[in-house]
Amino acid sequence: MATEAATHVIPPKKGKPKWLRVKLPTGKKYTQLRGLVDKYDLHTICTSGSCPNMGECWGEGTATFMILGNVCTRSCGFCGVKTGRPESVDWAEPEKVARSIKIMQIKHAVLTSVDRDDLKDMGSIIWAETVKAVRRMNPTTTLETLIPDFQGITIHLDRILSVHPEVISHNMETVKRLTREVRIQAKYERSLEVLRYLKENGASRTKSGIMLGLGEFEEEVLQTMEDLRGVGVDVVTIGQYLQPSKKHLPVKEFILPEQFKKYEEAGLAMGFRHVESGALVRSSYKAHKHID
Repeated sequence: MATEAATHVIPPKKGKPKWLRVKLPTGKKYTQLRGLVDKYDLHTICTSGSCPNMGECWGEGTATFMILGNVCTRSCGFCGVKTGRPESVDWAEPEKVARSIKIMQIKHAVLTSVDRDDLKDMGSIIWAETVKAVRRMNPTTTLETLIPDFQGITIHLDRILSVHPEVISHNMETVKRLTREVRIQAKYERSLEVLRYLKENGASRTKSGIMLGLGEFEEEVLQTMEDLRGVGVDVVTIGQYLQPSKKHLPVKEFILPEQFKKYEEAGLAMGFRHVESGALVRSSYKAHKHID
């Protein structure tokens, strides 16, 4: 299997391949939104994370916002978010996020957050209040909530279900064999059960995403996709892992475009409603299309 997988990758020692080179975002809509973000000091994951798809997504009226601060209680090997003791909860944050979405005239917003295992409710109350605030201030804006696993505690998941976002997303991030290394405090089976619970208890559309290039084999990627379909996931995103800093897990391989295409075709054959598969794909890529 390793030999087969190797035909679809480029070792990182050869340098970043040309298909990972990103053009600077342009366009009237992007320029307008960039100006608003700077003028009102708005916080989006698009800008803070230097997302390669920012220009494209903003041009289509989509943006991603992170709530509950910028310090995470977990220390995943792939993630560039700071780890440590988070600040206290800002109960005015729901209104701030809703106002940002209104100022930017966002048609479809993706909400995400750090893990807040330090809180009794793990942040689920702020999550629900943020969705409610966005609904009040932006009644025509559709929403995706990209949530943590909340340690699989259903009362916290129920708070997300109760506010009825159009899409509820939770990322697997990697294949089962690599989960312990990549997502140190997470569990593969727990994430599957979270997605299963959401689907079986009223989520109209569920979604998950994985990264490639961490040493996984093709059969493991396909098995992960099968596992996601097995718990009713509707949408899957597959992208290339890129190392945030030298302290994070190294990139073991760059996946070729034809391999991403192969996974896309396999996912559609499995029955996913949408499959976004490509080197520059991130969780929120083409997110507005996933509510169709």
